[in-house]
Formats: sequence, C-alpha cells, structure tokens
Amino acid sequence: MEKISLTALARQHLESARAASSGRSAHTVYGGHEHALRQTLMAMTAGSTMDDHESPGEATLQVLHGRVRVTNDQFGWDGSPGDHIVLPRSRHGLHALEDAVVLLTVAKAVGPHV
Repeated sequence: MEKISLTALARQHLESARAASSGRSAHTVYGGHEHALRQTLMAMTAGSTMDDHESPGEATLQVLHGRVRVTNDQFGWDGSPGDHIVLPRSRHGLHALEDAVVLLTVAKAVGPHV
C-alpha cells in the first residue's frame, strides 16, 4: 500500500509549472507504460495549453485546483475544483483558464493487441 498527498504534490508541481517555460509540470502518481491504469497529476499556469491530442484509452480528468477547459472540434467543457470530466475519445485539448492542477486517469489496454 502506498499513500500520496495529492494536495502536497499539487502545491509542489504548481510551483514547478510556474518556473517552467512551458507553464506545465506533471508527475505519474500511479502506473506507467506497463500498467492498464495510469494516473498523472498535471499542473498548468493560467493560459498554458496542451494541444489537441488523441487519448490512449478511456480517460477522466478530476480538477483539484483552479479552472480548466477541455475542448474538441465541436464542444468545450469547463471544470472547477471537485469536477470530474469524462474526456472524449476524439482529439481534444486542455487549457488552463487560471493556475490549475488536475488528476488525469487513463485506462488502456496492455500487452499485444489483436
């Protein structure tokens, strides 16, 4: 069993994001390429973005701090602390409306694909 303080991790990575030229900082909380479940804490400064990208599997986003907007070519969804957003399987992007921290959870197939 492992216990991690998301609050402390969020504070640390928001500081790192503020110091980074990209305005972003991320940390894998659980999983990795060899796991079906992956959770990544991402901190973004206001105005920073993640360009449109494909999702590697089913994914959700939980907003821990600040406000974000998830967009695809048709819609946009705003998120605030406590919001849980099911990410679209279509190409989508993430925009920080203010300094924000989110927990991205992805479940993907592992092993050989048939």
